[in-house]
Amino acid sequence: MSGRVLVVDDSEVIRQLIRVNLELEGFEVVTAADGAECLEVIRRVKPDVVTLDVVMPRLDGLRTAARLRATPDTSRLPIAIVSACTPADLDLGETVGVDGYLGKPFDPADLVALVRRLMPGGQPAAFRPERTRRTDRG
Repeated sequence: MSGRVLVVDDSEVIRQLIRVNLELEGFEVVTAADGAECLEVIRRVKPDVVTLDVVMPRLDGLRTAARLRATPDTSRLPIAIVSACTPADLDLGETVGVDGYLGKPFDPADLVALVRRLMPGGQPAAFRPERTRRTDRG
C-alpha cells in the first residue's frame, strides 16, 4: 500500500525518523515544521493522511486538527496525533475529530500500522488513545 503522508512536527529529528520509517514502507512523505506550515503545504500536496505533534510553535497540533476539520476540503482527511500527550490533550483530540493517536516514544511498526489503517481503503479504527503512555509534553 502506498500513499502520501504529511508529517508535522517541530523537531527535525522526529520528522526525519517518521519520514524514514514511512518511506521504507513505500509511502511518499512530505513534512512541515508546525501547524501554520501544515495549512500552507496541505493545499499543494493533498496528502492522504496527516500526522501531527501536539506541542509546536505558531499553531499547535490540536488547533491545526480543528482547523482541518472546519475546512470543507480537509474535513474528512485522516489525522493522527503522534505526540507525548496529556489526558486532556487526548480528550480534546477526540473532540476535534482526530482519527488516531500514537504516543512518543513510539515503535516504528506501530507508526506504520497506524498510517496504513488511516489510508483510504485501509481499515479505520475508532479513536482509542493509549492513556498509559508517557504524559510529558513533546
